[in-house]
Amino acid sequence: MSTETAQASYGLSWFALQVKSTHEKRVTSLLQYQTYECFLPLYTSRRRWSDRIKRVELPLFPGYVFSRFTPADRIPILKTPSVISIVGIGATPTPVDECEIAAIQRAVASGFGLSPHPFLQIGQRVRINGGSLYGLEGLIADVRKRDRLILSVTMLQRSVAVEIDSAWATPIHTSRAEPECSKALYSSA
Repeated sequence: MSTETAQASYGLSWFALQVKSTHEKRVTSLLQYQTYECFLPLYTSRRRWSDRIKRVELPLFPGYVFSRFTPADRIPILKTPSVISIVGIGATPTPVDECEIAAIQRAVASGFGLSPHPFLQIGQRVRINGGSLYGLEGLIADVRKRDRLILSVTMLQRSVAVEIDSAWATPIHTSRAEPECSKALYSSA
């Protein structure tokens, strides 16, 4: 991202764009060419073809791309090929919580294994006390006998799972006020 783009996007809200299926990378490229800041979280998956197994990068949120812009200037975004709509209430775009985007960005940057995960909202609160995800808070959930931190984007009702070390998680008492930047779930075997 250029300095010009970073300065232009400072203070702008993140919005989720609904895009045509399998067009997420294309939309991201087109918007970045128009100097919009975009975020397309990807994960690596193994796919089997008849003659080989290949590793491919797929979107963590299929059909969605995140971008920063002002709602008043949304027309160029909506005119971008393969963009269906901006997620919101009716015709009014609704921003995605900055903390949720920051948590997903940290998880992607951590280098740990990521994968899509069903959206979860229940469980015991925990805080991660080690590693590159230090300080993230979430909830406990049982997911396929692996230690995972579940990060959610509430507006899309979708979540992603990132592998972590269970020794990093410590319980948080539910009696205290919930911090704004704590939209994660933790799963343990």
